Formats: sequence, C-alpha cells, structure tokens
Amino acid sequence: MDLDDILGRRGDDPLTALLAEDLDRLSVGELEARVTALEGEIARCRAKIAGAVSHRASADSLFKS
Repeated sequence: MDLDDILGRRGDDPLTALLAEDLDRLSVGELEARVTALEGEIARCRAKIAGAVSHRASADSLFKS
C-alpha cells in the first residue's frame, strides 16, 4: 500500500497538512500535547477497526448458516 493511498493526494487534506507541518516552531509542551492528541486519534481508529472487524465477523457467521 502506497502512502498516497492512505493520505490522499489533495493538498488541502488535513492529514497531509498535519504531516507537512514544521515541528521546529513548536515548544516541548506543544509537541507533547500533539503526541497525546495523535495517540488518542490512533486509539479511536483502532477501536473503529475492531468494531468493523467484529461486525463483519458477525455478518459472515449469520450468512454462513
């Protein structure tokens, strides 16, 4: 899977902008807050993935009967 497949190619995409942001201008506190926010977003994405996998497994078992 290519990074463009994940991030998209639009220049106005918020994730693309986030990844391109210059971190040199941020303080240690700002960087720590950013890491905390990103870790929260990772946890939210993982929970969504787990729910989708569980939902799919439930659907598959229902229709395999």
